[in-house]
Amino acid sequence: MIEILNPTELARAKETGTLVADILQTLKVRSKVGTNLLDIDRWARTMIVEAGALSCYVDYEPSFGRGRFGHYICTAVNDAVLHGLPHNYSLADGDLLTLDLAVSKGGVAADSAISFIVGGSKPPESVAMISATERALTAGIAAAGPGARIGDISHAIGTVLSEAGYPINTEFGGHGIGSTMHQDPHIANTGRPGRGYKLRPGLLLALEPWVMADTADLITDADGWTLRSATGCRTAHSEHTIAITDDGAEILTLPTQAHP
Repeated sequence: MIEILNPTELARAKETGTLVADILQTLKVRSKVGTNLLDIDRWARTMIVEAGALSCYVDYEPSFGRGRFGHYICTAVNDAVLHGLPHNYSLADGDLLTLDLAVSKGGVAADSAISFIVGGSKPPESVAMISATERALTAGIAAAGPGARIGDISHAIGTVLSEAGYPINTEFGGHGIGSTMHQDPHIANTGRPGRGYKLRPGLLLALEPWVMADTADLITDADGWTLRSATGCRTAHSEHTIAITDDGAEILTLPTQAHP
């Protein structure tokens, strides 16, 4: 299903997107050495409920997971990259943490992810990998606009990631979003320009470049949800929800104020 939102729905999407971004930034500030992933999940739940929003994750039960997700945020550490199931783990100095959050408010969902390093240690390879996903996300957004095609976005993202030297997995990528979290079209993190669905104003897309340092192969954790790099290498993931407008693309998942 591909949805085209009307102006009223787009206004709600902006509200939802800001909420997602603000929650993520608050959680980033609170995530310190010694913070437990289950605490992050509890904080996310509290903020979602207090905002009158709904979690897109807690009852999520897709074919690629084992039962319902049962938590309010994805927390992926180091070699974990997608669908990180919160568990009893306390963050250590230098851990690379990805927080991925999707909520719905007013009948419209928004989805975003950030990767950052916990504590004072800043491994250069991890810093570079996070930066590559952020640059790829910026490039993908710049390629989006009315009349452009999904392949244009995929090509822009893939060019940045490939030039940075990272293998690219195409099994999981970006997606349409609207009244539900995951919709068509699928947006692979590499592709050919000029191909695929033509973008129209009112379309919402979640773009999410993610990479693993030295492999494109994933393995599923024993928890049935968390996807990890097959080699145990570190990973990074950046994501924004955008709206296609008459003039280009608008990022909906920006926080209300600057955060460190």
